Amino acid sequence: MATDVKCPSCGSNFQLEEIMAEEYKKDLRAKLQEYTAKKEQEYKLKLNEFELKEQQQQLLFEQRLQNEKKALQQNLEQNLRKSISSDFENQLLMLQKGKEDADEKLKASRQKELEFLQKEQALQQKEEELQLEMQRKLQEQRENLAQEIRKQEEQKAQLKETDHMMQIAELKKQLDDQKKLAEEMKRKAEQGSMQLQGEVQELILEELLRNSFPFDVVTEVGKGVRGADCIQTVRNQFGQECGRIIYESKRTKDFGGDWIEKLKKDMRANGVDVAVIVTQCYPKGMNCFGEKDGVWICSFDEAKAVASVLRDGVIRLYNATRSQENKGDKMHMLYDYLTGVEFSEQWKAIVEGYMGMKNSIQIERNAMEKMWKAREKQLEKVLLNANYIKGSVEGIAGKDSIHLSLTDDADDALLLE
Repeated sequence: MATDVKCPSCGSNFQLEEIMAEEYKKDLRAKLQEYTAKKEQEYKLKLNEFELKEQQQQLLFEQRLQNEKKALQQNLEQNLRKSISSDFENQLLMLQKGKEDADEKLKASRQKELEFLQKEQALQQKEEELQLEMQRKLQEQRENLAQEIRKQEEQKAQLKETDHMMQIAELKKQLDDQKKLAEEMKRKAEQGSMQLQGEVQELILEELLRNSFPFDVVTEVGKGVRGADCIQTVRNQFGQECGRIIYESKRTKDFGGDWIEKLKKDMRANGVDVAVIVTQCYPKGMNCFGEKDGVWICSFDEAKAVASVLRDGVIRLYNATRSQENKGDKMHMLYDYLTGVEFSEQWKAIVEGYMGMKNSIQIERNAMEKMWKAREKQLEKVLLNANYIKGSVEGIAGKDSIHLSLTDDADDALLLE
């Protein structure tokens, strides 16, 4: 219930909880806006750092590629000079020996020149493929770096979110404490007899039961009449009476020792199924709702939940009792249904749906296996051509000068088997 406070100056009424809650909401909105702005600033800084790192790595890879290209060209030029100088020396010696030997050497020189041009063209192709492979590796490293940065940002965001949730929980706890303090102040400020307070709780309990269970009938026990405060007649969705629950409302500081026995006598006198005591204090050994000596005891806040559970139990017991009636006729009706045409046709429809789903899954599986097999053949073709290129380059530049391999050598051998 809201606490109405009257201003001693102007005489206007206002609710204490709304003013206190509004102040906490304003404080919470300001903190949330500050946290959001800070988080966006940190994200922009991280994005700028990532772009700067990506540019630096691009420059490093391009510089490394130029250095390797220059070294490869110098090596090829040295080998070419040695090969050409040796060829010319051999030609001079052969010219001295005779004209016939000179013609043969000239023919051999032309053949070597043709081979050299072919090797140079192949080397150019290898250089382009190497540059393409390095670009692919660079792209993969960029993606891995971006993924790693995203993971770090997500972890930091989760930590900040946890801190933010903790702050919100602390603010909520402070608000609850203030509400409890306001309720305590209100309770102390209220005046009136214990009898009047008890009658108010009885009326609220009856109204709660009527609003929560509109199908049931809640009957008030009049003043001066021996018995409990009210009786709830439980009805199901068909309007059938399933049972009754008796309620006794107490609003005192101490739990009476004879309350349970008196309510049990009223329970037997009225012929009800379940008895409930709604009280502000519990007997010794209890700190929440529960059953004691055949009577349920709960607080006013727990009354709705306890009434729902007990009402459901009464309805279930009524349905179980009714289900035992005419059991033989029901078994005969069930046998007729299971052996009838309706059940047979429905079961056939279920089987047809199952077989259709199974065939669809098998068709999808066959299509996927066919696609995987085609991709496997394409991969073998790529690895085979890569090994041919690798052998040609190693034959020209040497095995230790350059390393070309899409995977490890052991993996290449396994994939080509």
